[in-house]
Amino acid sequence: MSGGPRLAARDERAWWISLGAGLVVALVVWGLLERLRRAVLGVDRDVEDLWTAGKQVAQQTQAAHQLSIVRARGVELAAEAARHEPRSEEA
Repeated sequence: MSGGPRLAARDERAWWISLGAGLVVALVVWGLLERLRRAVLGVDRDVEDLWTAGKQVAQQTQAAHQLSIVRARGVELAAEAARHEPRSEEA
């Protein structure tokens, strides 16, 4: 005897089939995880772009509430300028 009991041929074949099936399962799981990782990276990029756009909109609209005040002051200024216009003398 040279080292220990030898498996029967059918048992050895079952072990090889099991190892092959395990390798296939491991490769499928790896593929699915890689697909998930890429999807997550895509979502992360999209969220970052959306966040940047939101910050830009906020910067551009931070003084929008003052537009009504500016408009009111403009109307007052136009009225004041109209009061100071020289009146033409009607004949």
